[in-house]
Amino acid sequence: MSHEVVEKNNGLLAILVILVISVGGLVEIVPLFFQTETTTPAPGVKKYSALHLEGRDVYVREGCYNCHSQMIRPFRAETERYGHYSLAGESVYDHPFQWGSKRTGPDLARVGGRYSDEWHLVHLYNPRDVVPESNMPAYPWLSEAVLTGDDTAAKMRALNIAVAATCPTCDLYTEEEMANAKEALMVTDLTVEGGKRMATEAEALVAYLQGLGRAWHTVILLVLFVGIVIWAYSKGRKKSFDEAANLPFADEDRHEATIKKENKS
Repeated sequence: MSHEVVEKNNGLLAILVILVISVGGLVEIVPLFFQTETTTPAPGVKKYSALHLEGRDVYVREGCYNCHSQMIRPFRAETERYGHYSLAGESVYDHPFQWGSKRTGPDLARVGGRYSDEWHLVHLYNPRDVVPESNMPAYPWLSEAVLTGDDTAAKMRALNIAVAATCPTCDLYTEEEMANAKEALMVTDLTVEGGKRMATEAEALVAYLQGLGRAWHTVILLVLFVGIVIWAYSKGRKKSFDEAANLPFADEDRHEATIKKENKS
């Protein structure tokens, strides 16, 4: 079959394009279903608690993924700002995944523990109160909306189905955890009778954000990364790096000196 036949037949061209894309997609995607790195949770990664699960659903409902990614790419510019690049095993409990589509705001994959709960609550209520130049919209209604917990157990059961199908070694919610889901949404508040109340959507979202990137292996990798940076920029190493960086110029100088010597002779 010549190119001319394909290029003159729109229907045939469309079929062949779809075929090539399908085969390429299968070759790229299908092997991931069987790789340990994508079907096993990374060390320290645990299933979401009831409160974290409700917070993640608020995150999805409000469209936070449209402006914030949760995927640090293995580029120096990103790892220096956000920390160690993201691993597939960190997202085994995310259905749907929260890698994001673009970054109007910063990546949130390692945001857990970087700010206090109070900072996050104020930031959600009015971002300009803590970041004056922020263009993030305010979400004041989240501080007023109280979780009911009526659907939490059903969400856990649905997530069990999705996780079991893609991650055979992942922990699933037990019947006891699902039965106590509503109680797990209670937060401590000494200003109310009994000292506990149902969490607001803002508090659930903050709990979810504070849990991002908090696996122990991430902390270890971050410490190692900081240590390597400090080592690389130490005075002794900096001198060695400067000498190595100037080697091409030294070779060029020696080459020019050799040429001059040959010309004189």
